[in-house]
Amino acid sequence: MAMSGGAKLNWGLIGGGEGSQIGPAHRLAAGLDGAFAFVAGALDHNPAAGRAYAQTLGVASDRAYGDWREMLAAETARKDRLDLVTVATPNSTHYEITKAFLRAGFNVLCEKPLTVTVAEAEDLVRTAQTSGAICAVNYGYSGYALVRHMRAMVARGDLGRVRVVVAEFAHGHHANAADAENPRVRWRYDPAQAGVSAQFADCGIHALHMASFVTGQEVERLSADFAACVPGRALEDDAMVNFRMSGGTVGRLWTSSIALGRQHGLTLQVFGENGGLRWAQEQPNQLYYMPLGQRLQVIERGEGNLSPEADRASRVTVGHAEGMPLAFGNIYADLAEAIRARAAGQPVPQAADLYPRVEDGLRSIAAIHAAVGSAKADGTWVDARPPMFR
Repeated sequence: MAMSGGAKLNWGLIGGGEGSQIGPAHRLAAGLDGAFAFVAGALDHNPAAGRAYAQTLGVASDRAYGDWREMLAAETARKDRLDLVTVATPNSTHYEITKAFLRAGFNVLCEKPLTVTVAEAEDLVRTAQTSGAICAVNYGYSGYALVRHMRAMVARGDLGRVRVVVAEFAHGHHANAADAENPRVRWRYDPAQAGVSAQFADCGIHALHMASFVTGQEVERLSADFAACVPGRALEDDAMVNFRMSGGTVGRLWTSSIALGRQHGLTLQVFGENGGLRWAQEQPNQLYYMPLGQRLQVIERGEGNLSPEADRASRVTVGHAEGMPLAFGNIYADLAEAIRARAAGQPVPQAADLYPRVEDGLRSIAAIHAAVGSAKADGTWVDARPPMFR
């Protein structure tokens, strides 16, 4: 089980205010192991509402800020400054806020997508390198214990050479054309608010990151087909992306928001020379493993003889349900260990060094723009790598 010792680290949250979908998950995850104390926040675009809500959550009045700029100035001047800042604001603000805190030497966990443009994401990579601060991106589903076990199985060669990876993130919650004016739905398909992509940028890159995380390979080339199935949408609500990876693996990805009957729909299948794996986020306690020439096996989260990565990430006894905040909690546990290890000048244990990096965020933004370009060119194969990694 993931645990962190020593005095609590100071944690602050930007965004994630009252009524937020993601704010509660971050607060639960950060506090899960007792590694972080929630001591500062700028939680709402309305300064008064943000200050008030932060105080209801136990934040002292002098660290309940009206906006992120006030928070940055005040925390920079404090001797007990924040050890980690989480940015959970609208997508278009991620770059400016994350860069400002990195330049001031704060470690940052940014919600995905990291930025809106490739140039911004590349700049954050360089800013993190210059500052020496950690910049992580919240691909939180990579925190699930059995996802980490899949990664370990692939890395130690259980499957042999990986031939094909199939990733999905399909749901049906935006299938109703009558929701066209619902503000919670409409913005996602408005280029002025969502950027160049809707469903692929929102959900598809989670599946794409998981494919890279588990296989240990990066996406190099892709071909995309985007569709707006609900009339009137300017951006896609369904997408198919074929890709090729750095180790020769063939990739297939389907993402959709109009797949009626699917709820969350994040699944990953990995097919190698000597075996195959299948995992679904809605049933995260089971990993299906088919070794070549043998019978199908069901690996249970929490059972004995799993990998160190899975053992560390497993938080409740075998047979009990594992949830998304626990997976997010593993990202925070990784970051706590990394922050403490840096302070002590020590290496981070391999099983704990798995948080998604700023470079992962950059690769996702590059893949989004590559997929948009490919789809506009009738599926032409394009280079999916960021320019700085070519």
